[in-house]
Amino acid sequence: MSDTPVWSRQPGGILLRVLVTPRASRNALQGLIDLPDGPALKIAVTAPPEDVKANIAVLKLLAKALHLPPTSLSVASGTTARSKSILIPGDAATLAPMLEALRKSNV
Repeated sequence: MSDTPVWSRQPGGILLRVLVTPRASRNALQGLIDLPDGPALKIAVTAPPEDVKANIAVLKLLAKALHLPPTSLSVASGTTARSKSILIPGDAATLAPMLEALRKSNV
């Protein structure tokens, strides 16, 4: 596994890199996966990729895991791709430990 972090600090929050598997059998955070250009948090959602349904499911799942309102998270890049960047607003010092805990958990 790469030593590169799965998230980076941005003005006003953190940018989290994810790889989404739509139409999965259940919604789950599946841990880290190594991609050619760095690690990502693998997320499975039951929603199909049409009409941003999978994006909404990803945001809801992450928000639940981080105890944040789903409307506070947004897709910063990769709206139509499996590989996405999710913007999580807040203090990076507070969010960083929460994100590290997500690396090893399932929701």
